[in-house]
Amino acid sequence: MTIAEALRYAARRLGESGVAEHAREANSLLRFITGRDRAFFVAHPERELTAGELSHFKNAVSRRAKREPLQYITGKQEFFGRDFLVTPDVLIPRPETEMLVQHAIEILRDNSDAVFAEVGVGSGCIAVSILAECTNATAAGLDISPTALAVAKRNATAYGVNQRLELLESDLFAAVNGRQFTLIVSNPPYVPLDDLKTLQAEVSSFEPRVALTDGGDGLSIIRRIIDHAPGYLRRGGVLLLEIGMGQAERVLTMFDPATWCEIQFHRDFQDIPRIARSVLK
Repeated sequence: MTIAEALRYAARRLGESGVAEHAREANSLLRFITGRDRAFFVAHPERELTAGELSHFKNAVSRRAKREPLQYITGKQEFFGRDFLVTPDVLIPRPETEMLVQHAIEILRDNSDAVFAEVGVGSGCIAVSILAECTNATAAGLDISPTALAVAKRNATAYGVNQRLELLESDLFAAVNGRQFTLIVSNPPYVPLDDLKTLQAEVSSFEPRVALTDGGDGLSIIRRIIDHAPGYLRRGGVLLLEIGMGQAERVLTMFDPATWCEIQFHRDFQDIPRIARSVLK
């Protein structure tokens, strides 16, 4: 099978399976398998795939046709200018979460004694990105999943921040009792359980449910973080949370004005209030 034939085969198979942008994804899969770029495909459409390449390519196309996310097949996702290892044990990083990183960097960059905690570290993309940009900072990455922590460790090592990132198996703050931080950041599971069925099959059938939903209204873990964060923040410390569409008003009521101040909501690219930011009095 030639490159041109392989691309047509994959695009047709993925299109029939309901994969969006099937031609682009066919191209991505073939680039992953062959290690060649788009320009090579354009210049050499007649190039025959080796037997090994063809076998691996057909397997990858079959997996994608079953709606397995491209990122789990290739094992990576770009986030904040870096490629991160992703596996089915972790949530796939998304563009809107880069806002969380940017706000954290603004808070920590000029702080010579910056130490932060990420609740639900997952792949480590948030903590690693912050540490890579804020070379003065140290962090604790907390996650209830040991397999997610293993992925985070590999990403932290790949970008040389593993000595500044302590990874701990923890239900929220349980493993850091008594410690205080400049910043607490989290992209918690905020999808209401009833909304899971409305999500793309790539999300609902493949991404770890524990990282997507709390099993209820999507607000219980957000509420727990807000309630417990004051015990782990320095005075004047900041809490940054990613939240879901339509949750801002209810999240606002969770902040006790006797405890928190400067409560703000920052909108994402779709004008949805996405980041909740508050300062501990």
